[in-house]
Amino acid sequence: MTEKMESNGNPTPPSAVRSYETPLPTSPQPNTICREGFKITTQKLPISKAGPIEDMTSKLGISPPEMIFGDNFVAIEHEASGWGIAFNSFDALDRVDKSGTTMLKVAYSKEWQKARENAHEGIKEVIKPFDWSYSTDYKGSVYPTAKQFEASTKEIPIELLKRPDPILFFDDVMLYEDELADNGVSMLSCKIRVMPARLLLLARFFMRLDNVLFRLRDTRIYVDFDSLEVTREYQSRELEYDKVRQALANAREDIPAVMRNPNRLADILPLVESTLEHVVTDKIQ
Repeated sequence: MTEKMESNGNPTPPSAVRSYETPLPTSPQPNTICREGFKITTQKLPISKAGPIEDMTSKLGISPPEMIFGDNFVAIEHEASGWGIAFNSFDALDRVDKSGTTMLKVAYSKEWQKARENAHEGIKEVIKPFDWSYSTDYKGSVYPTAKQFEASTKEIPIELLKRPDPILFFDDVMLYEDELADNGVSMLSCKIRVMPARLLLLARFFMRLDNVLFRLRDTRIYVDFDSLEVTREYQSRELEYDKVRQALANAREDIPAVMRNPNRLADILPLVESTLEHVVTDKIQ
């Protein structure tokens, strides 16, 4: 997904794409394309400012990442049935562990936590310990909530996606990013491409905590426009930092570059969790 082709329309974003309710800026308009009864909408705006960040912090109960794009989203909606799925930063961060029980234990954890608390000391709400890596298992926000995915065994047809079909629409939307106190990176982004007969969305969470762990969590949404079937695949991969270095020890590659490349790391990190689900939109009442 390297080519970008956009359609600039004037849609009204689906009401469920943003659980974090603040007024959206009036400009620029979201990008949209309609294909075979599906409306695809993306929006990319600047990093959230202090006021919205304070509001988000209060609602989430945790301080957001260094770079939070609270107004960005990607949405896929089947207009006839009203079914849709959207990806936004607030709902993704709401899936972060807020108890601190899954926080990665590292030598500088106390200093790290203190630094993050000081960075948000002007916020009135008390910031409790939580997973500072911002790891999320977010798979998208489905609406209406009563019309969820069901378990499936039908995999995404990779061979069809490898065909050189025309790309009618492409976008790459960042939802949040944090440099983990200069000790790595944690980010969540969405890429979507629309072709004449199908579309594919990849929502990817990537974390590299130096000398500790690599983590990759991918959610793929595949839509077949002919069958009106939507498939959701979720995969979680992770491996200790030193084991990744060992795996690359004999590789004729730029190791630092590989360790910043989620696409390459996906071939190295072992699968630890996988689910496959689907919904057929023309059967939704």
